Amino acid sequence: MTSERLKAFSDGVLAILITIMVLELKAPQGASFVALWPLWPTFVAYVLSFVYLGVYWNNHHHLFVIVEKVNGGVLWANIHLLFWLSLLPFVTAWASEARFARDPVALYGVALLGAAMAYSILVKTLLRAQGGRTLLHDAIGRDVKGWVSIVAYVLGIAGAFLAPWIGCAFYVAVAAMWLVPDRRIESRLR
Repeated sequence: MTSERLKAFSDGVLAILITIMVLELKAPQGASFVALWPLWPTFVAYVLSFVYLGVYWNNHHHLFVIVEKVNGGVLWANIHLLFWLSLLPFVTAWASEARFARDPVALYGVALLGAAMAYSILVKTLLRAQGGRTLLHDAIGRDVKGWVSIVAYVLGIAGAFLAPWIGCAFYVAVAAMWLVPDRRIESRLR
């Protein structure tokens, strides 16, 4: 089985998720820039979630560029990832409407943690599906950045219960760490 349909389906789901999030952006009441100020939580939450969806789309694309085989396990692992990503519009809306209160920020972190763990499962499932040492195995390596992200999300969730800004700081730091596309795969393709 080839990965083309899986990539196309995943691209479509991510495009829908971004569309759902942008529909949450409402026009301000008023005709001056001052009217935008009450909407800052919505805009900040949208930007962070948009960056996260972009990071996942980018890395998902890179991952499947060098995949040779896809099986049923990979399909289910991919659906598992898309499930966690599909929660982003909901947790984004709740966090912004609650002005980044403790529980919504913690739940936002749970969705990010779920997506990170699902991505890790997808990678491990893909590695098994390749049936032997491949370019993908060499590119993934020990996946230090992936494990650091998972630990940071756990710390962010715990930190959100101390002060929501702590959770947000961890989530922003992980997004910043992933903004640069995964060079491990690009370097193997050269």
